[in-house]
Amino acid sequence: MSWYHPADVGLAVRSKLADLGYGARLFGRLLASVGTLVRRPGLVRDQIHFMGNYSLAIIAVSGIFVGFVLGLQGYYTLQRYGSSEALGLLVALSLVRELGPVITALLFAGRAGTSLTAEIGLMKAGEQLSAMEMMAVDPVQRILAPRFWGAVIAMPLLAAVFSAVGVIGGYIVGVLMIGIDAGSFWSQMQGGVDVWQDVGNGVLKSLVFGFAVSFIALLQGYEAQPTPEGVAHATTRTVVVASLTVLALDFVLTAMMFSI
Repeated sequence: MSWYHPADVGLAVRSKLADLGYGARLFGRLLASVGTLVRRPGLVRDQIHFMGNYSLAIIAVSGIFVGFVLGLQGYYTLQRYGSSEALGLLVALSLVRELGPVITALLFAGRAGTSLTAEIGLMKAGEQLSAMEMMAVDPVQRILAPRFWGAVIAMPLLAAVFSAVGVIGGYIVGVLMIGIDAGSFWSQMQGGVDVWQDVGNGVLKSLVFGFAVSFIALLQGYEAQPTPEGVAHATTRTVVVASLTVLALDFVLTAMMFSI
């Protein structure tokens, strides 16, 4: 039976604390860069187009199929209690509160997050970041910050698209296929969804997820080993860590929102 030496345990703990401290400093530098980006909005605009526009197809397709499933499952559940007319309310609340922000963040981590990590990792492997530092150009300000804020802005927009398309999917299944009254579908939704409590909480979640996913993706790419294997491992870590972080943050945010 092998035992770990106390020095080895201490070294591992110290290394993890150093990593946390480095990540916190990088996150602070990214937050402090907002003033610089206001003077150069074109950098952020290009990243919003790159991450948001190129992720739009998978977000829209996923949203409509999630809406189909919610319409079917919700109808068969509500029918047991004679409340099938409330299907629109069920679909809308499920999407704007939970499924819209969470699934969008997971898809964004798999689509745009991995792209960010691979891009930054390859720039590091090609010594492009080191070359920028040699020319007195801060790579955090010039490369990382526009991608960070672009992802933060794109995430709520993509979540809104996901929820809107999901509602349309629920309408197609519930009204056009099953035969629920269209007036009841929309009136129940309009009367039961609160702009601040429901939609506002969903937007807040998507913003928090945008901060988390984009920072994790950039950190993994910035700290990747400058080899093809290192970039591949960093890309894998981005998906795993970002997905687990999104699910954990969703639980924390939901508990806080319902306890207020």
